[in-house]
Amino acid sequence: MAKYQAYPEYKDSGVEWLGDIPVDWHITKLKFIASLLTAKSSLGDDKFVGLENVSSGDGKYIAKEESISEGTSLSFKKSDVLFGKLRPYLAKSWLATFSGVCSSEFLVLRTEKVHPRFLNYYSLTANFIDQVNSSTYGSKMPRASWEFISLLPVPTCSFMLSEKIATFLAHETAKIDNLIEKQQQLIELLKEKRQAVISHAVTKGLNPDVPMRDSGVEWLGEVPEHWDVCAIKNIVSTPITDGPHETPNFIDEGVPFISAEAISSGIIDFEKKRACISIKDHIRFSKKYTPKFNDIYMVKSGATTGVTAIVETDSEFNIWSPLAVIRCDALSHPYFVLNFLRSNPFQTAVELNWSFGTQQNIGMGVIGNLRITRPPISEAIDIAKHLQFKCSKIEMLISMAISQISLMQERRTALISAAVTGKIDVRNWVAPEAEKAEVSQEVTA
Repeated sequence: MAKYQAYPEYKDSGVEWLGDIPVDWHITKLKFIASLLTAKSSLGDDKFVGLENVSSGDGKYIAKEESISEGTSLSFKKSDVLFGKLRPYLAKSWLATFSGVCSSEFLVLRTEKVHPRFLNYYSLTANFIDQVNSSTYGSKMPRASWEFISLLPVPTCSFMLSEKIATFLAHETAKIDNLIEKQQQLIELLKEKRQAVISHAVTKGLNPDVPMRDSGVEWLGEVPEHWDVCAIKNIVSTPITDGPHETPNFIDEGVPFISAEAISSGIIDFEKKRACISIKDHIRFSKKYTPKFNDIYMVKSGATTGVTAIVETDSEFNIWSPLAVIRCDALSHPYFVLNFLRSNPFQTAVELNWSFGTQQNIGMGVIGNLRITRPPISEAIDIAKHLQFKCSKIEMLISMAISQISLMQERRTALISAAVTGKIDVRNWVAPEAEKAEVSQEVTA
């Protein structure tokens, strides 16, 4: 924020978490600058907006065909502010760009005292969301009440200045969003490159001159002539298994108990464990399966079906039934197998073979019958080392891009907060396009 000036004079806002505000600004309770709209409406031909249509943090609208209105909904008009009142979605605040109906999990706010976009930006600030979050009630889906939110303080200035601040933020955040989008595109390209490197190595090998033969598997294509192609069930030291098909008694402290969400990123993230279980349950479940170093887990049900991770710890933990366990035999290198399971051809095979009930699912028997390449163990080790070297470079670039996105998002958040609370003075700000136009007119004159 160093390039922006502060206002000439400040005063104490009287609100600890807001700090000082410009001397000619005021602190006003939300209910005095915005009205809560409660008019109900059936969907009809109106466009419906659900919580899933608004992204967290930046308040952008995401078009999704599956957004469906259940029962009656709230009516809103263009320029109303839709604020999500459920705890997981408090950062979902959207300035309506069209009229329609929305989920009753939104508070629909309308203001004429400040510019609607100014109010929307303020509702996205961390301090405001923290205050709302502290008031939520209910155990299953904690929510905030208008009775509390309406009493929250809002720094207010003239309508004209609030419009100027909103215009400034729209312009500056758009530039940041553009940079974020470019980094996201870079990440996708890097991921595609990583997939291509993995897929080629585990299906074609590292020697471009090696004779090839038809694998006999449509989704696999040609493989090196000297490689075996066999069912996964033939490369394991123990039959493919999974965790218990029961819901244990979850506790806060005990043995970590992991499920699909813990391996969704391709590693076992114990911070995302399902919960903990007792030593007694752990011993009982371990009679069926005990985690072992280099075991491979594959999600076999749910939205992340096909995602894999490998055990790289000797610490005690246990797993739930959505995870299938593949334990390689002595002639199969676990990291070669892991990479094969992540290859594009194998993931295609998973999609071709999963079934649908309430969610996508692939059985352990089906997994066991899927085909896998099996090079000589020494070659498999070389391929695994090659992929570790290649992929680590790509992952470092991905990590750097993610870091850049995080920094830009922090800057975006800080800029919004600084502008709507008067920490920076944008009264003399001119959009670059307008500035160029003024200079051009001066030169012409």
